[in-house]
Amino acid sequence: MSNDKPKVADKAGEIAKNIWLAGVGAYGRAVDEAQGRLEKVGVDTPRIFRELVKAGAALEEEARDALSPIRSGKSSMEERINRVRENFNLQRPGKSNDLASLHAKIDLLSKKLDILTVALTEQGSRKPAKARKKVTPRKTAANKPAAKTKSPAPKKSIAKKRPS
Repeated sequence: MSNDKPKVADKAGEIAKNIWLAGVGAYGRAVDEAQGRLEKVGVDTPRIFRELVKAGAALEEEARDALSPIRSGKSSMEERINRVRENFNLQRPGKSNDLASLHAKIDLLSKKLDILTVALTEQGSRKPAKARKKVTPRKTAANKPAAKTKSPAPKKSIAKKRPS
């Protein structure tokens, strides 16, 4: 079994090395092809540029023709949306008068809150006066609940037996 382990390790190392070399070879080939294309473009640059401009102009014209119906439909759609908003009065922008009145209300509430805070602070800092004794009302006959009275049991008549 000990002979199998070195063979497997050697085989795995060889596979890893081949993978590495294949990657390096691919990189080298890509660099060579890129340099060849770069040299070709360098010679034909003005011609290629003119062809690209011509193709771009044609694509731009096609795009404008395709978008023109969409643009006209979009404006009519926006008009419809605006009419609906006007009908529901949803297009009312915030008025500066509304904002000013809201600011005034907030300022008023802030002042009232400040006054209340000062009053509560002063009240909390004062020493309490003599503690008053809690007064509980005395129970009087009027305050007492009526006592339950037992109704008298019916009297039984006990007849004395006469001697016969």
